[in-house]
Amino acid sequence: MLRANGLSRAALRFKPAAFAGTFVALMMASLIVTACGILLETGLRASVPPERYAGAPVLVAADQRAHHVTGSGEDRVDEAVPLPDRARLADSLVAKAASAPGARTAVADVTFPVRHDGRALDAHNWGSTAFTGDQLASGRAPKSGEIVVAGAAVGDRVTLTTPDGERTYRVSGTTQDRGALWLADADAVRVSGHPGRIDAIAVLPKPGVSTATLDTQVTHALSGARTAHVYTGDDRGGVEDASLAQAKEVLVGLGGSFGGVATMVAVFTAAGTVALSVGQRAREYALLRAIGTTPRQVRRTIATETLLIAPPAAALGCLPGVALAHWWFGQLKDKGAVPEPVGLALSYLPVVAAVGACLLTALLAGYLAARRPSRIKPGQALAEASTQPLQVGWIRTPLGIAAAVGGGFLAVLAGRLSGDDAANTALGVVLCFMLAVALLGPLVARLCAELFGLALRGAGASASLAAANSRTNARRLASAITPIVLAIAFSSVLVFLHTSQDRAAADQQRAGITADHIVTSPTGLAPDAVGRAARTPGVSAAVGVHRTSVLTPASGSLQSVSAQAITGTARDLARVQDLKVTHGTLDLSAPDRIALDATLADSAHLSVGDRVNLRLPDGTRTSPRVSAIYTRGLGLAQVTLPRAALTGHVTNPYDTELWTKGGTAHSLAALGTPLARADYTTAQSVDRELNAWANTTMAAVLGGFAAVAAANTLVMTVLDRRRELGTLRLIGSTRRQVLRMIRWEALLVAGAGIVLGTAIALATLFPLTQGLTGRPPYIPPLLYTSFAATALLLGLAATTLPARLALREPR
Repeated sequence: MLRANGLSRAALRFKPAAFAGTFVALMMASLIVTACGILLETGLRASVPPERYAGAPVLVAADQRAHHVTGSGEDRVDEAVPLPDRARLADSLVAKAASAPGARTAVADVTFPVRHDGRALDAHNWGSTAFTGDQLASGRAPKSGEIVVAGAAVGDRVTLTTPDGERTYRVSGTTQDRGALWLADADAVRVSGHPGRIDAIAVLPKPGVSTATLDTQVTHALSGARTAHVYTGDDRGGVEDASLAQAKEVLVGLGGSFGGVATMVAVFTAAGTVALSVGQRAREYALLRAIGTTPRQVRRTIATETLLIAPPAAALGCLPGVALAHWWFGQLKDKGAVPEPVGLALSYLPVVAAVGACLLTALLAGYLAARRPSRIKPGQALAEASTQPLQVGWIRTPLGIAAAVGGGFLAVLAGRLSGDDAANTALGVVLCFMLAVALLGPLVARLCAELFGLALRGAGASASLAAANSRTNARRLASAITPIVLAIAFSSVLVFLHTSQDRAAADQQRAGITADHIVTSPTGLAPDAVGRAARTPGVSAAVGVHRTSVLTPASGSLQSVSAQAITGTARDLARVQDLKVTHGTLDLSAPDRIALDATLADSAHLSVGDRVNLRLPDGTRTSPRVSAIYTRGLGLAQVTLPRAALTGHVTNPYDTELWTKGGTAHSLAALGTPLARADYTTAQSVDRELNAWANTTMAAVLGGFAAVAAANTLVMTVLDRRRELGTLRLIGSTRRQVLRMIRWEALLVAGAGIVLGTAIALATLFPLTQGLTGRPPYIPPLLYTSFAATALLLGLAATTLPARLALREPR
């Protein structure tokens, strides 16, 4: 008798078509794992080379993350969330940093926006030139009341609009840089908008002191300052470019969270394909058992086949996986989600993980599929190879029922929750139901065949035969249905979640914007813009709006939510915005008042009169009292608070929008760019489209993989039926009748997959969108029809084409 490994090589050599489907499935799984692994590694390793701080070997800055600690002892969890704006240090820490033994000097760095002659400029303290290398073109360094600027002469007077108001300075020196200006250190700290606070501290070493030594000494000198962190190397770039933290979060989220789900789906689908391949060769294993092959030899044969297929398939899948990661990363850069200097991290780790995952998946799936054909008696094996008995698995069936019950329980629970509580719970719904479909596949397939078969019985002989085949071969039907369910369910949840949020936000925005004009400026409006607008003829109300984000604890974690800080009265705000207040009264009279969107309030379990544990954009803790709860936060802002509450806590102190009731575009043009209500809504819709790109891309990646897996499975099942199709031809069926039967079976498989996938998607979307938007999901009919039509066409193409090929072969 041939040895097991020799038998495996012979099977691969003489029947390569039997293993082609397994090869494709493992290759696709490797592609997904590789791409997500590369994005995850990039997010963990992402860094930006320092530019402004390149001359400061050791940098001290505030921790740019907010920490939310839950639990204690071994259960203590420290959740770190990137801050929406820059956190700053007390200027008293400069002396502490300078006290380090190896420090030659410690220099404060202060940067803030100013306006001069209608232009937006960056203002710095002159002391920062010690590490930036900026030089004077003429004159001398500034003293109190003086300035260094380009485009002026020494002795000139320059009036600036600073965060602290208008100030006039005498020019003491000039430079060539027309995009910045310099003030004396004390003046810069005083008028920066956050007096007594500085951006960072650059520590310069004494001769002969290494960076590592100075790092240790400065860390020790600042040991009592909990918020101060010491940075060296490329970590300094992260302090300089705040967008790096958000980029790392996006990349880790894509590679980790989505990658985890995608990897699970890919591995699960590949395992199903391996099991299908083993099951299709049940007749071969039955014959081997009949001629005396031991169970161990059968298992070793299957394991050897796996070892021969999985490594090359996984290795080949890594190449398009790297290409997918490159494309995905490039798109994120184009969308502005990742800073331009960040590069894609490529190492052997994702490749090794992909190959290892595919190999382990194939081995485990092959072992589980080989258990029954290797254990049963030879005679029984031959009998089961000819029929496909629908047997209840005493392990997978109870697990499948438990998964279905769990999905139903989570769906009911999510429907009773709101906000992110509902969202987090609803994600478990789709996973539980998908697991239930996979575990109960044969039973579900038999039920679908019975139900759909009733409709097929009256459609002619070919349709009746298709229904009978489907009922008899429930296991084969289940293998084909599951990938279609995956494609429909996951793609629908990801895409229709976006369409539901987009429609709800657009409706809220249309109903909530009652202003006649909205004046915008990319660099911020003048400090007196609201007053000037209120004095404009025809204007009956004017408020300034500063768009930002704040952090609030909801659903047990810190979450970044949109916020609008209002310059003006609550009465004027009510004339330009209809927030649809349902509880309380909007109050903007004091910094410790706040209004919340209803979904956010429900998620945080807050009501009118409660205190909110809020983190301002720079991470400062505050506890304002809830004065009102409204329902149009998705379209306008989830948090509304007085502008005074953000004083000293944002880098840009100027309002970004001016909302007016009355007036004309011409009369308001001097304040910025006036937009009509419809134009502003369109601009906001573009922003939502950019934010939804990630969801659409994930749906395309996951849905595309599931579609390929479905086509691969259907092709495998049809090619495995060549003997059956040939028998039908021998007993008198015409080629056209056989193809018609195959098409009816394809429609049955695709229809069952569409119905089950849609049911799972709806069970997930209803509580999810109800919790996030307060309304049922919005499913565009044309978009859903395209999903269903794609599944139907895929099923027809993946069955008809191989069936035509099989019928052409001589019997």
